[in-house]
Parts: sequence; C-alpha cells; structure tokens
Amino acid sequence: MSEPLSSLAAAPRTWTVADFDFELPPELIAQAPAAERSASRLLDAGPAGSEAPPVDRVFRELPGLLEPGDLLVFNDTQVIRARLYGAKDSGGAVEALVERVLPAADSAGAQEVWAHLRASKSPRAGQAVHFRNDAGESFCAEVLGRCGPENGLFHLRFPSDAFALLERFGHVPLPPYITHADTPEDARRYQTVFARHPGAVAAPTAALHFDEALLAALDDRGVRRAAVTLHVGAGTFQPVRAERLEDHHMHSEWFEVPPATVATIEATRAAGGRIVAVGTTSLRALESAGRAAAQAGLDAATTPLLAGARETDIFITPGFDFRVVDRLITNFHLPKSTLMMLVSAFAGYERIRALYDHAIAQHYRFFSYGDAMVLTRAPHSGLFQPEAAAGRGGTGVAPARQNSPWP
Repeated sequence: MSEPLSSLAAAPRTWTVADFDFELPPELIAQAPAAERSASRLLDAGPAGSEAPPVDRVFRELPGLLEPGDLLVFNDTQVIRARLYGAKDSGGAVEALVERVLPAADSAGAQEVWAHLRASKSPRAGQAVHFRNDAGESFCAEVLGRCGPENGLFHLRFPSDAFALLERFGHVPLPPYITHADTPEDARRYQTVFARHPGAVAAPTAALHFDEALLAALDDRGVRRAAVTLHVGAGTFQPVRAERLEDHHMHSEWFEVPPATVATIEATRAAGGRIVAVGTTSLRALESAGRAAAQAGLDAATTPLLAGARETDIFITPGFDFRVVDRLITNFHLPKSTLMMLVSAFAGYERIRALYDHAIAQHYRFFSYGDAMVLTRAPHSGLFQPEAAAGRGGTGVAPARQNSPWP
C-alpha cells in the first residue's frame, strides 16, 4: 500500500513519474455528472503558501472567491462525436477515434482526418472502412496511410464534411475510465454550455461546472470573461512513459488566443485584477502564448502573451515559471498524469499532495465528471527560460492501453 500523499518527503530535483502517484479508491471515479452542473463540490485551497486546511464548498459559491475585476478565461472548444464503429471490406471490425479534422475540404467536398484505429489487422493505404450508425446508415472512408507523430495515427479521407458525418454517425468520446456507453445525457453534459468551436475529443472538464445561473452571478459580481480555444486531443490520456519527466515527449494540440483576449488580459493586469484559468487546457493555451512572448523577448509586464493560433507541446512540471495565470480552477486528475504534474507546478508539490489527501478523505469525486478545486499560484524563483522550455516537448500521441483513448 502506498504512503499517504502528504507524508512523502520534499520532492527531489530530478522528478520521476513515481513522485506523482497516489492510491485512489475506485469508487471515487465519477461515472456520471452531478445532478446540476454548479452543484458539484469545490475544494477551496486558500491563499498561496497557506498551510491552513482547505475549505469544502459547492461550486456555485465560486463568485464569492473572486473579486470584481478578476478575469475568468474559458476554453470554448466543442467536443465532437469522435468515436466511430464500422468494418473493413474484409468484414473485420474497426473502431476509430478521430484525433483531428484537417481544415480544408477538397474540390469534391471530401475532408481528411487523422484518427486512431483499432482492428485485429490494421488497414493498409487504399483500403476502405465502412462506418455505420444505429439507424443502419453507413459511409465509406478511404485509408490514405499512416501519419502523425511516430506514424501512430491513420490518415483517412471522408467523402464529405467531416464534422457533419461525425455528428450523424459518431459517439461521444467518453474517457476510458467511464465504463458506460455514451447516452443522450452524455451528449449534453460532456459539453460546456459555451462550446463554440468543434474539434476536441475530450472536454475541458473544469468548465463543465458552469451553468447559465452561475455565469449570471459572476457577471453580477463584476467578474469578467474571455475565451481561448484549445482542441483537446486523446493524448491527454496518454501516460508518461519515461521514468524521468525530462525524458517525456508531450503530445501536441492546436490552440488559439484571440487578440481580444490578449487585450482583456492586459487591461485586467493594468487594473490590478487576477487572471483565472478555467481548466488546465486554458492554462496551457495562455502559458503557451506567454512562452511565445518570452521567446520573442517581450516584456512580461507590458506584453505577457502573444495572440494567434499555433501548436503547443508545452509540458508544465515543477519549476516552471508562470507568466500569465494567477489562479486555476481544475478537476482532480489521474495519478502519474501530466495534469498532476501541471497542478503541482502551479500550486506547489506538497500543497497538492495535501489537497489530494483531503479530497480522498472527504470522498470528493474524481476525473472528468467529478468535483473541482480552486488553486492560487505558488511563488516561484528564477526566470522563465525560453530556450530550455522550447526543447521540453514532443508530439507523441500514439495510444497506450493504460489511460488510452480506448475504453
């Protein structure tokens, strides 16, 4: 049996995956969302550096934890019905998880995608896969070949608009730790109320707790809102394969930080407000844009981040110097995951261990449909090192059986 999280000694300088392991009772893995979005529990970690016990709250109490002039930054990505079932011409069953829809259709209206495929024998370039829905309808996709990082994905051509075909034939891509098949309720609840831009294969789960009543209460409180877009990929469930974190290659995801969001962040900072990222995906987008600004040699006090759309493979681990985000709202994450490493970097390793001990003892619900916590950034010494940060990522998104995109 592993030790209680908070009993471990101070973290070593060379971080390993084992530093972020903990024992989670299986019954704490949420299989369904709370009856109401904002009725989830919220663990209030308190101010940065505090050793006081955290406070157990309900998520709808969030406005009272923020100040007028603070800025909430949401990820407005939309989860697509990315999971498809079908068969090859030979009759062998195929399951697909679309990882990315490529942007442009060809002159005939066909659109290409990158996808994970699971079959007894992988299809070859030139073969066809027939995907079907529960109504007995089907469409044919052509396999163009292997693609993506380490050739871990399949390049497919759909006969028409990919988003329309996925909406008609696809299933909600529930995470592998949710054991039931997707339902119409999942189609509603595994999606934020402000989802706008289709492309994600996993939800920005911290944002699932927000409903219209809570957003109105935040407006009344004088809390401002802005948006980024980061299309969450299946790589979010990929385990860290290397023992040392510095040897891990992070998966890549597309994101965009609009100029209006950059302007709002700069105005919030100038007025003394705090930047509150709703979820680790929003934080990754903001800090990736911050890293781009640092690499461009821009002054963090005047230009903390660069607007624009690009790929990010940023890997945030303890010792990372944050440039943009002051507070973070996030769910509880899987043991040994990159997201455990991120929140440990943000709030402090020992503090996160103590918070997770408390959450387990108080029977908080974990993972995508689970409860949330609100964290304040711990102080960090040293300067942001863009040269070091630039070499830390990778683009490996090949699925693994443990924490893979497959149920």
